Amino acid sequence: MDMFLRSKYNHIAERIRTLIKPYFAILCKMEAMQNLRRKVSSLEGFITLNWKRLFNIEQKQVLGLDIGSSAVKMVQLRKDNGGFTVTAAGIAEITNSTEDDENLKEQVNTIAAIGKCLWSTGTQTKLAVCSVCGPEVAVRYFKFPSLPSDEIQGAVLFEAAQVCPFNIEDSAVDYQLIPNGKDCTTGVLVAATNKLIKRKTQLAKNASLDTVLMDVDGLALLNCLSEYKNSQKGISETDVVRTTAILNVGSSFTTLAIIGDNNLPFIRDMTYAGNDIIKEIAAENNLSTETVNKILTGGEVSDHSQLKLSDGLAKACQKLITNVIETLRYYTTQEKSSTIEKILVCGGFALVKGFVELLDSQLPVPTVLWNPFDKIRYNASQPYQNILQKNGPALAVAAGLAMRSI
Repeated sequence: MDMFLRSKYNHIAERIRTLIKPYFAILCKMEAMQNLRRKVSSLEGFITLNWKRLFNIEQKQVLGLDIGSSAVKMVQLRKDNGGFTVTAAGIAEITNSTEDDENLKEQVNTIAAIGKCLWSTGTQTKLAVCSVCGPEVAVRYFKFPSLPSDEIQGAVLFEAAQVCPFNIEDSAVDYQLIPNGKDCTTGVLVAATNKLIKRKTQLAKNASLDTVLMDVDGLALLNCLSEYKNSQKGISETDVVRTTAILNVGSSFTTLAIIGDNNLPFIRDMTYAGNDIIKEIAAENNLSTETVNKILTGGEVSDHSQLKLSDGLAKACQKLITNVIETLRYYTTQEKSSTIEKILVCGGFALVKGFVELLDSQLPVPTVLWNPFDKIRYNASQPYQNILQKNGPALAVAAGLAMRSI
């Protein structure tokens, strides 16, 4: 009897092995493929490049969450046939801390600012789209000879290793192909260090938010500009330009994002930004950075201090202006695109009185303050109306993030 059962068991076991063998082989191939692609993120990964909305995907409600070094900005939008409408918006400063540990300061004060934004907006969604920028992020155009689809990822990874100024082994890489109708494979790749991505996602997580997409500041700005131009409110003939640049000046980084008639994004993040300008003014005029910041933000100060600021702003901005001019020159030379006809200035530092006017007087291109909510619809009776009117330029990245589809 035991021999009969053992024989029957062996027969069943062999039958099971026969049945699962093909599936096991498939699983092994899938695992090998995943290992091969482990350095190149999928469309469900951290970084997305759909700045022109290539796919019509059903959109869920998400928060555009721009976590800066001095403030947190948040925007939620609803899309219908008429375009986007603001349903929530908020901004909260990241307070200074007496803690010596900068990491602890970031964790505690930044999370508190995110929580304040969530509370003030009253939003219920926990799905956030965040972004990264700075020297640990790279956006590059690539052009290869025509490649089979199964060889593109490897080529992109190799290209990223050549052009990115950081270790690709510890980074996430994504790309978007751009059809050009020629015998070549073209597109745009984005890379960001895992450390930077993890830092942003962890901040959101600690504030009870789920980061469903990780974008790049420059691409979010271009996405916002694209929707801005297509807004239901329309755009005047004088605003229609072939090549437009966006200059986003924050506290720690300045981003120059350009989209030309070739429809390719050009992104450069510069480390000289608002905080550096404040430090230059403070050092030049023997003032504290707190006093300078109060002057810049419209706080009550003496007329003498105000005079010192007006004299020092132009000098402190010279490095930024030089960086922008050199980048514009490089873009025009390398991209062989049409000349940039307008610069739209946004970001928190763009709100400083006289700053945009200074840029307009010294840059070779007409430069204006850009508030994307001039053409994005919102309910004028809602409490966020004042935020959009007063701080709209500072919320441009958050608006672009809120336009993403998942």
